[in-house]
Amino acid sequence: MDAATPVTTPSKAQKWTGYVLSTLVVLFLLVDSVMKLLKLPIVLDASAKLGFSASVIFTIGVILLLCVILYVIPQTSVLGAILLTGYLGGAVCTHLRLGNPLFGYILFPTYLGALLWLGLYLREPRLRAVIPFRS
Repeated sequence: MDAATPVTTPSKAQKWTGYVLSTLVVLFLLVDSVMKLLKLPIVLDASAKLGFSASVIFTIGVILLLCVILYVIPQTSVLGAILLTGYLGGAVCTHLRLGNPLFGYILFPTYLGALLWLGLYLREPRLRAVIPFRS
């Protein structure tokens, strides 16, 4: 970070928008991870269609939950966002490999990742300093 780059504090509206976006993403990912941890039949069936055995579903749920927890903690939110980006990239790759439809399956994790980063960007001044958009 350059000393000449000012760290701009987000406005109240930007901060709240960031929290709302982040909350929506976190809620979706928490539900997904809990469903995996509980090994619900719908998750096992869907995962089998994606080529994942039932034995790895719990582990995937734990990894997702840990990444979400890191994202929610302000001190580790950027690390959590990076790890969740990798997780979502794996989802994109899985759907591409299976030839699933672009808009229904492949791009959904990309949209989720974009919302995840936008929510963090809107509420986190340190991230704004690293990625400054100029007007």
